[in-house]
Amino acid sequence: MDPPAVSRLARRLEPLHSMIYFAPEVGSELGELGIGHPRAQYFAQRSAAMGAVGPGVVAATYYNFNPALIARFVPMVWTAAAPADVLNARLRAADGALRRLLGSEVSSRGCERASVLARRATEACRPEDRALYAAHADLPWPDEPHLALWHAATLLREYRGDGHLHALLGAGVTGLEALVLHTATGKGFVVEVAQKTRGWSPEQWGEASARLRERGLLTADGGLTDAGAAFRDGTEAETNRLSTAPYASLGDDDAAELAELAGGLTRTILAAGAFPDGVFASGSDRATARG
Repeated sequence: MDPPAVSRLARRLEPLHSMIYFAPEVGSELGELGIGHPRAQYFAQRSAAMGAVGPGVVAATYYNFNPALIARFVPMVWTAAAPADVLNARLRAADGALRRLLGSEVSSRGCERASVLARRATEACRPEDRALYAAHADLPWPDEPHLALWHAATLLREYRGDGHLHALLGAGVTGLEALVLHTATGKGFVVEVAQKTRGWSPEQWGEASARLRERGLLTADGGLTDAGAAFRDGTEAETNRLSTAPYASLGDDDAAELAELAGGLTRTILAAGAFPDGVFASGSDRATARG
């Protein structure tokens, strides 16, 4: 399976998972458990599959968050709610969010078929050195098709994410430097949002940018140089290589069908406002309703 096809499939499936981080249903469900701060909610819901882990584990598996930010909320969140309770609340939130965003499509044949194909793809994933993927793979599969699709999208996203960390480590960039480079593409977070949500100060951001300029990867105004663009292309190519197995296992026809179905569902949730304005740059797939 060629890298562009792998990347296209990942982009079309990923929003079906990541909408959970912006869903008001999560705030309501976790708020009832006593986890009220948005950052605490993020760390709790994404880490809960690993158990009541400490801040070091979260920092290692998330890569581009400031460890000092993580330590403000982890392990404190586990005194408010046990990981199992967080996971149950997250699943209820995913159910409510998908029903709201997909409307009648939540019970469509297309959604059901996409869930079958995506689940088949996960069967080719391997757990070796893929901590976030492996933790979520131990969770039980939901029965309802739209939730099974969300769970499959979660597994495939974390599987790809774990591989992406290998690519970044191999390329010799820190978590913060990787975040700076990603925002420089114009396809990720707006800079101010990246700094706030990941816990980096403007001074720390500036220091990382200076290091990247010294390596010839960033221009003086924060854009990618030709070398920087090639660097990003290289890490994405390696990420695609490490993420190929689940999609290739479907075969070309079923992979193309999954891409079409997931693209349609993603367009629906984007049009329904799954992601707030002003968070992602204009070049991001999540900034406009396209699949």
